[in-house]
Formats: sequence, structure tokens, C-alpha cells
Amino acid sequence: MKRNASRSIRANAHARRRLGGLIALFAIAGVGVSPACKESEKDSDNGDSASDKSDGGGPSLGAMGPLAKMFASGLTEPGPYDAPRSSASFDKEKPHLLVMEFDKPITEVESVSMFGSSTGTPLRSIQDSLREAGRNDEVEGIVLRSSGFSISMALAHELRASLMAFRDTGKSLRCHTENVSNAAYYVLTACEKIGLSPLCDVAITGAAATPIHVKGLLDRVGVKADFLHVGDYKGAAEPITREEPSAQMLETLGALLDQSYATAVSGLVEGRGLTEADAKSTIDTAMFTADDAVTAKLVDEVATWEDFLAQTGQPWTRADSSDNPFADIGALQRFVGLLPVERPSGPHVALMYAVGNVIDGKGSGIVGARQEIASRTVVAALRALAADDDVKAIVLRVSSPGGSARASELIWHAVAEAKKSKPVIVSMGGVAASGGYYISAGATKIFADANTITGSIGVVGGKFVFGDALASIGVNNFEVKRGKRSLMWSAMKPWTEEERATVQRMMQQVYDVFIGRVAAGRSMDTDAVHAIAQGRVWTGADAKAKGLVDELGGLDAALAAAHELGGVEAGTDLEVYPGKPTLRDLLSSFGAVQVQGVVGHASITAALGELAAVAGPEVAGRTHQLLETVFTLRSARLWTMSWVAPL
Repeated sequence: MKRNASRSIRANAHARRRLGGLIALFAIAGVGVSPACKESEKDSDNGDSASDKSDGGGPSLGAMGPLAKMFASGLTEPGPYDAPRSSASFDKEKPHLLVMEFDKPITEVESVSMFGSSTGTPLRSIQDSLREAGRNDEVEGIVLRSSGFSISMALAHELRASLMAFRDTGKSLRCHTENVSNAAYYVLTACEKIGLSPLCDVAITGAAATPIHVKGLLDRVGVKADFLHVGDYKGAAEPITREEPSAQMLETLGALLDQSYATAVSGLVEGRGLTEADAKSTIDTAMFTADDAVTAKLVDEVATWEDFLAQTGQPWTRADSSDNPFADIGALQRFVGLLPVERPSGPHVALMYAVGNVIDGKGSGIVGARQEIASRTVVAALRALAADDDVKAIVLRVSSPGGSARASELIWHAVAEAKKSKPVIVSMGGVAASGGYYISAGATKIFADANTITGSIGVVGGKFVFGDALASIGVNNFEVKRGKRSLMWSAMKPWTEEERATVQRMMQQVYDVFIGRVAAGRSMDTDAVHAIAQGRVWTGADAKAKGLVDELGGLDAALAAAHELGGVEAGTDLEVYPGKPTLRDLLSSFGAVQVQGVVGHASITAALGELAAVAGPEVAGRTHQLLETVFTLRSARLWTMSWVAPL
């Protein structure tokens, strides 16, 4: 044990030395400091504009020495055996095509990792690239290369709209793909020509939901989920309290799948010229080999990527990779703290992301709101933006199934406070339900995609009981108490009927507050809100019809409304929170402690291993994620949570 501990200490010390060396190398690459230089100056080499509200000095982008340029070039240029960045005849000053790649999951924000985004490409960065290409007179078109990417139908609808907007500029849009399915294929129907690699296939299998219920697993290890709910359709606790979905949950899922299916059909009709009947028949066929996909008009030709690109007969260049921190010296300097965070100067709109479960306090240490919506972190950011006179409007991009009722209420107050001084526009992503809707309800205006999952206005409360689980491994517990209900929240035994009645009353009060928040924000009568609440989940299209959202539209539409309501000129730079992760951000999150709870229980770990062996890693992973979410939120006694994932 001592040898292992000593080895661990040496490894940590070695890691710190390597990190120190990395920081020193970054600093060397940033040599050239001009304190008098303002951040708004522009580097003629990399085109980066780093306007900032701070008047303090900092390293000048224009003062980069040859070492810095050599450092960046060496880390970004293709190697001798890599695919070329551009065609031999490419000249950026002459007409050419732009090659874009969709090869990662398309998400709301980039993840936090030492070397940039590694788990997804932010939707907003793709949309910005499309707009920039549309404005560039030398870009005659885009060739999109897809090697498999995942995306929710709501984000797919937004992305497809952005691709269609690019085509509306009169420029060409061609797509090439390998294996592709469902929502990703729906995105590609925006292309005027689709190529498919040989021996690949197209899968358009329709809309489906596969709820996972883990009550049997909890029963197996002696864990009891003692939960209550307010709202006939509030099914957040069903996966842990029922062995199968309720009739209400099946009704809800059916409505969500209807919308997703209709969207898939529309892509085939509008993008590929099929009749509605043929589109539905195509979906029923589901799987298509490369040749069959051509016959079914799903793609236009079968060709390798290289041949497909060569057929254009035009010079081309790859779009710069937004997930390479070394491609831009200014970004590199901001990452290590040599330059302050970029913020626009003068009147502007702030775009604030709220992504993940709504949780109490500071959360697990994840920076900003990239993977969780921690009340203290998000409230502080909202108050800072509200107090900034240069921020004329705030767009809150919500992508959350909810979580803690208490945290949702605190964030609601912060939104209400911000709305006193400036418009707060909510843009809903793939899911903004339960607590995700709670924090949105008080906004000046709410936008949602037709495929957004929202609503779920209801409350769940409960606790996990481990008494039998502990007894099964020989651990006994005993009661010593003062006060009739002093052990009410004990994890050793279920509630008594009196205790359950007390919790139910408390939950009803929270539900009434939730209803009141929605009624006030949406200018509706509380009875009218109750009629469409009760935990019922709605699509964005249905939510608009019910009065829960104002407009159907994506983030671009919400930003346009924010500029108009805030009196900010269109095209003005955005302030984005959270911004790109910095070294300080990463270091501050290293100390986060993840509490495993019951998921660390040996019996559950073994059961998950058996599940992976029988059903595969995807099902086991979804089950593990469900359990982790449940136990992450277990300290929050009342939840505003929805388990319905984006379709």
C-alpha cells in the first residue's frame, strides 16, 4: 500500500512538472508584450479580434514573434501522411469551395478538456461558419463531409434551417456521407446533392423511444425508491418506482414520436422530392444498401469521398477546426491567461447557455453551465449580465430536463430580476422540461423548436431506502431518536403514512408555486396552467398551441428578437457565457468530488456488468446514467425533473 501511495505521489509530481512545462511552453509561444496595446486591435495574420472591456495591458496579438507562429503552424499543419488541408490549386483570394466535416456529436456547448472540445461540436460554431461562408464572396459553395454524427431532432431541425439559409445565398451545398441514419440524414436532406461511400448504408427507421426502468435492479439489491409526485403525468420517478411505463407516459411518448416522425417525413418530401406516401413507405423499409439508396432517391450517387470531391472540378480548402486551440495564437494566450476573456465593448447582446441538470449550490465544479446548471453559478452570471449596462438583452439558451426545485426557483428569481432592466429571451434546445421550463417561464419571450421537449410542470419528491440492502450484506442499523419524525428522511426505512402525507402537502405547495410562476410569466390563469401542467410533457409545437412558448424558431430567431428588443444593431458581436474554457477553468474543476452513492454498490456494479454482457454497452450505459442522475439529485428532496430524453 505504501509503495502504491509513493508511486502515486511521484506520478502526481511528474504530472505537475509536465503541466508547468506546458504552461511555460505556452508562455514562450506568447512572447511579445505591449502593455499599451488595446485588446480591440486586430492581428493581421490570424484575423482575431479580441475586444475587451478591460483597459488593462496585455500581450499584443500583433506582437507575436516568429517562435509563436512557428509553434502554431507546427501543431496545425497536416503531417506528411495526413490528408491535405487544401487542393493544389487553392488560392484564398480566388473562387473556391469550403469543405466542412460533421464527425462528432453536435451539441450545445463544447466540453471542458485540456486540449479543447473532444466530445462534440457546438451547433452555434457550425452556424457561425455557415454565415461567414455565405458572406465570403470567394466561397462558391460548401462540400459537407459526414462520417457519422449524432444529433437530436430539435437541433437537427435548427441545423437544417441554417444549411437551407446558406443555400438561399445562391451558393452550392453538396454532401457526402458514410453510414447515416434518422436525424443525421434529415440534416443532409438540405443538400442539393448527396453522395454515399461504397458498401455503406442509409438507415431511416422512424421515431422510437425505449424507456429504461431500473426498479427491478434496485429490488434485486434491496434498495427501495420511496417517491411521490404531483401531477397525473409527472413520470420522473417511474423508472425507479415502476417496472413499466404508465398509460400517461405512453400517451406522452406517443405525442412526442408523432412530431419527430412528421419531421422525418417532411425532410424526405421537401429535400428529396418524395411524395408523403413514398416517404412513409421509405421509412417503413428502414435499411438501404448503397445501390438501394440511389434507387430510393435517398442519395444521388455512390462514390468515395475523394472521387466525390474531385467531381466538383473546383479548388477547395478545409474549414478551420474550431476544436484546435493551437490554430489561433490569441486563443492560445487566452487559454493560459495571458489575455483576458473576450468580451464585446459597447452595446451588445449576451448569449448565456444553461445546459444539463439543474442542481443546488456550485455543483461538481464543472465550469459555467456546460454540463450542469448549478444555481449559485448561474445566478451569479445572470446578475452580472443584468448589472452590465452594455448588455442590452440576454438570450438564455436552455437545454435541460430539470432537477432541483429549489435551484430552479432561485434561477427563476435571477431571471425575473434581470428582466427588470433588460429583455430576457429564452431559446429552448432539444429539451427544456420541468426545471428547464421553470427557469424559462418568466422570460420576456420564449422560442422553441417544433421538436423541443418542454412543459412537464410538476413535482417529484422522495428518498432511497437502503435498510434491506445493508441487511443483505450483514450491516444492521438501530434507532435512537428524540422527536416523532426525527428520522423522517432517514435512508434506513420507508415513510410512515403520516410522513408521506406531510411530504405530499409540501410537494403540493411547491407545485402551486411552480404553477404561479408559469401563470405570471405567461399571463395565464392558474387554472388554465394547471390544465396543461400536471407533469405533462409537450412538443414545442404543442407548447406553442397551449401558450407555453411564444414562437417556433431556433437560436438565430431568438437572437434576432433580442437585438430588436434591446435596440442593438444586427451583426454586433455577441458576449457568450460560458466562453471557451481556460487553463484556470480546468484547474478549478480538478478538485471536483463525484459521489457515487448506490451506483458504487458492488451488487449494482456487478448487475451493470451483466447487463452490458447481455444487452450491450449502450443499454448498460443508459442505465448507469439514469442511476447516476438519480443519486446526484438525491440531496434535493423535491425535484422538477423529466426523464424524457431528446428524440
